[in-house]
Amino acid sequence: MKFDIEASLPANAELLVKLYDQQGELVSEASGEQGELLIDNVVLWQPGKGYLYTLEATIKQNGKLIDQYPLEVGVRTVRVEGTKFLINDEPFYFKGFGKHEDSDHRGRGYDPVVNLRDMELMDWINGNSIRTSHYPYAEEFMQLADRRGLVVINETPAVGQFDLMRHGAMGIAAAGSGADANEKVPFFEEDAVVNQGKENQKHAIHELFKRDKNHACVVMWSLSNEPDTSQEASNQYFKDIFEYARTQDPQNRPLTFVNFLLAPYGKCHAHQHADVICLNRYYGWYVMGGLEMRNAGKAFAKELAGWATEGKPIVITEYGADTLAGMHKLPSVQWSEEYQVEYLEQQHEAFDSCEALVGEQMWNFADFQTWEGIMRMDGNKKGAFTRARQPKMSAHFLRRRWKAVPDFNYKK
Repeated sequence: MKFDIEASLPANAELLVKLYDQQGELVSEASGEQGELLIDNVVLWQPGKGYLYTLEATIKQNGKLIDQYPLEVGVRTVRVEGTKFLINDEPFYFKGFGKHEDSDHRGRGYDPVVNLRDMELMDWINGNSIRTSHYPYAEEFMQLADRRGLVVINETPAVGQFDLMRHGAMGIAAAGSGADANEKVPFFEEDAVVNQGKENQKHAIHELFKRDKNHACVVMWSLSNEPDTSQEASNQYFKDIFEYARTQDPQNRPLTFVNFLLAPYGKCHAHQHADVICLNRYYGWYVMGGLEMRNAGKAFAKELAGWATEGKPIVITEYGADTLAGMHKLPSVQWSEEYQVEYLEQQHEAFDSCEALVGEQMWNFADFQTWEGIMRMDGNKKGAFTRARQPKMSAHFLRRRWKAVPDFNYKK
């Protein structure tokens, strides 16, 4: 294990570094601001088994304690090989959700009790991962994820890099269905975006990477959520962003951004910069919903077959259908719990047909509050759980599916 510590040492002071296991036994030690700690019989941090060592940095001056800082650290490797996402050299399969820091009593923001409840529900549903959509979560959440072995795709607050007023929701949906969308706005050609916006995004990347670089739970960085990469100018923009991000992580973890309906396969100008292709898709809800859902899975599988030719791992970072808890109807209709389960069934058929697809993160873990509007029934209701953290039919369905889908070697 390599370490690099920034410290202001007084005269005649020394920096001592010690590593302890979970039983408090000393397993390695060194001195100086940079170096390596050798660990015999290392216990790896694994999904679902968040084994953590404690690194203790101590400054002493003439034998007197000046300062001491403990840090929990996990030992694991992450890399991409072809269409496989490897954790500790084993092909990993993401099972989980996009999430929000939101609950019915607290509203938006950090809540330690809700966080623990969410972790327990993740265990119950047999999930193994989340994406911090669409902003850095409280550091306490990341610490808990380290301890619980929850895999995290850590996302910067770059969201909605397109012109909403020109496209609107209907324009976005039309783009995904192949219909003529509204005229494209050259978002990535605007001076404010190319200059100030890009620098702001780099600053956000620097801050996030600096804060979270030592979290074992973080296996991938997401640099943007749903930018309009159908624009040719997005190529140079994200080339610069990805090149910068690769200078910021000492572990060189995989990088991605989240593609959406404005840039389906064949129309995206920025995916070549990402290590993993992440897709937000709503075939069967915003596109081909209702009676058309019977063909939505086939349309999705067709697009996935195109993305698979890129030779990179694919993770579905959003898919979902709004569902009112307690609404039941046969035959199923949109917003019913039955429809949500049928929607998931046809989505998963498409996922399982694609060898390059290495993960599914449903949108959303739980219902969350949004602005009011004709497309929102007192918030976004795509959750597997209600805002009060009670399960819908879909949660029980996912629990059964994910019990049968192993964390490793699902697609050998």
